Amino acid sequence: MHDALKKLRFSVKPIPVEGSRPVELARTMAIHPLTYQELPYDPEYSLYAGRLTPEKMSNATPDEMYWKARQEIIFRHTGEHPYEIAGPDALKLLQRIFPRDVSKVKTGRCSYQFACYEDGGMITDGLLLRVEDDKFWFAQADGDLLSWYRAHAIGLDVKISDPDVWVSQVQGPRSMELLAHLLDGPMPDPWRYFDWVEVSMAGQNVIISRTGFTNELGWEIYFRPDNDTEMLGDLILEEGAKKGMILTATPGFRCRRIEAGLLSAGQDFTSETTPFAVGLGKFIDFESGDFIGREALLSADKTSRSWGMRVEGGIALRGDTPKHNGQIVGRVTSSTWSPYQVCGVAIVHLRGTDLQAGAIVEVDCVDGEVHQAELCTLPMYDPKGEIVRGINTVVPKGPEPWIGISKDRTSKTA
Repeated sequence: MHDALKKLRFSVKPIPVEGSRPVELARTMAIHPLTYQELPYDPEYSLYAGRLTPEKMSNATPDEMYWKARQEIIFRHTGEHPYEIAGPDALKLLQRIFPRDVSKVKTGRCSYQFACYEDGGMITDGLLLRVEDDKFWFAQADGDLLSWYRAHAIGLDVKISDPDVWVSQVQGPRSMELLAHLLDGPMPDPWRYFDWVEVSMAGQNVIISRTGFTNELGWEIYFRPDNDTEMLGDLILEEGAKKGMILTATPGFRCRRIEAGLLSAGQDFTSETTPFAVGLGKFIDFESGDFIGREALLSADKTSRSWGMRVEGGIALRGDTPKHNGQIVGRVTSSTWSPYQVCGVAIVHLRGTDLQAGAIVEVDCVDGEVHQAELCTLPMYDPKGEIVRGINTVVPKGPEPWIGISKDRTSKTA
C-alpha cells in the first residue's frame, strides 16, 4: 500500500443534494429511517450489508460511548439487514445454508447462525428469528447471502425477500428499565436472552428481541414498513435521554464486543477461515443434515487459532503485526483501547497453535512503537455471559486496570 494511503481513512458523509438529477449509486447505500437523529453530530458512515452504519459522531468520545454502554444506556441504529425466508420449504433451505440445526429454533426464539462455502470458509453471520413455523428473518452482518439463498433454493417451495425491516439497538444496564417505561402493557413474560416478542409501544405493534452486539443487557427493535418509525424512534430517544441515553456510533460497541469475543464478519473471520479456526466450532451440528460445507468441516482442523490480546500502553495495528522471537505469528483482526481495562485490546488470529493464553508477544502499535502484549482467552471477563443475561447486575463504577506484564516475564510459549 502506498504510504500516502496509510495516512488516510475513508468514510461516507452526508452532503446536501446538488441539482435535481438522481444519484445512480444511491440504492447501494441505503440509510436507516432514523438517520436524521444522527445528523446534528457530524456523522461519518461505512457501508455494511448494503446499508450505511454510523462510524463516528461528535456527540461523545469513544470512551464516553463505551462507559454509557457499561454504566447507563445507548441507542444505536445498525446496518444489520434482515431478509425473509418463507414458505413450505423455508426450513429445508435454511438447514442447507446453516451448519447449526435450525429445526431446534422455536417460534419466538432467536438463534446465532453463520453460513459457509463448500470448502468450509465463512461467508457471514447474524441473528435468525423464527417468526412463524414456516417464516424466518435472518438479520445478517456484512456480506452477501441473498444471492446464496437464491442459488441454493432451486427446486424448493420458498420465497426469499427483503421485508424492508430496520434494526436499532438499546443497550446497557438501564435498557430494560427504559423498555418497561415505553411499553403500553407489562414486560414480556417470559423474556429470556435470545427471545423475541411482539409488543405494543405507543399504540404500535413492534417486534423486539433480547439481543445486541455489546454483551451488555439490552434489546433490539425491528421497525417494519407499517410502523410509524419516526414517532417510535423519537419517543425512544426522548424518554431514553431522561435516563442518560445517547446515540452512539461504532465506538459505542467496538471495545465491548472485542472484550466479549464477539466476532465481526469480514474482519475476525473471512472466507479463508473455518468456524473451528475462529472458535465457533461449538455451533456446528453435523447431525443436522447435509449443510453446505459439511464434508470440508468434517475433515478440517478443529483447533481454534483466535485469541484475545491485551497490549501494554498502546493500541495494536491491525494486520500482520504480532511477533514472537522476531517472527510474525499472526494477524490482528480487531483492535482498540479499553477504558475499563486501561490497555489496548484486540482479537488476533494466529498462524500456528504453539502460542496460547499467557504467551507474551510484541506488536506494532498505532503510535509507531512496538509494545508488549499478552494473549488471553475470550471473553476477557464475564466468561459465563451473566451480564447480558441480567444475572450479574453489578455496574462498574470505573476502570479496573489490567495488571499488565511483570518485568521478570519474557516472551514465552504457553
